Amino acid sequence: MLILNQRTTAPATDSVALAYDERKRSRLKVTLASGIEAGIFLERGDHLQGGDRLAAEDGSTVVEILAAPEKLIEAVAGSPLLFARAAYHLGNRHVPVQILPTESGGKLRFQTDHVLAEMVKGLGCTVGETEAPFQPESGAYGAHGGHHHHGEDEPTTNLHNPGHGPHRSVPKIHQFKPR
Repeated sequence: MLILNQRTTAPATDSVALAYDERKRSRLKVTLASGIEAGIFLERGDHLQGGDRLAAEDGSTVVEILAAPEKLIEAVAGSPLLFARAAYHLGNRHVPVQILPTESGGKLRFQTDHVLAEMVKGLGCTVGETEAPFQPESGAYGAHGGHHHHGEDEPTTNLHNPGHGPHRSVPKIHQFKPR
């Protein structure tokens, strides 16, 4: 099996279409467009975006990652204020959201969840279902799901508290001082 484990900017020689939930996984068995079976092995927490490229361990192949079309909810806001309110409420629930511009307000796409669809509809958005590639915003900490690359000699830092020790995969929410 072909092992894909290195990011590259080299031209692609093959491709694979992956849904958002698959692109978040650090270990994944895939079948490339050419029919070759491959394994994706990334650092834990490293997410793929459509357009990323991975090189094979042996250097023989470069694979472009394509964002596969998937069923999504699309909420269209008729004004900038409504767009901001809908984005706020989805973000407050930590929902991955793709933001698209429109002439009048904006469009938000998120994975199918009819409870959330009813929520943004109740705010005043026009809501419908669509099938499209899903490329949600990556968040405040970087382009690859918050993963921060360091040089070999650079220590890993805690992104939630920079300069204060090693990064933990689960941040401490409360730090109580002893009495």
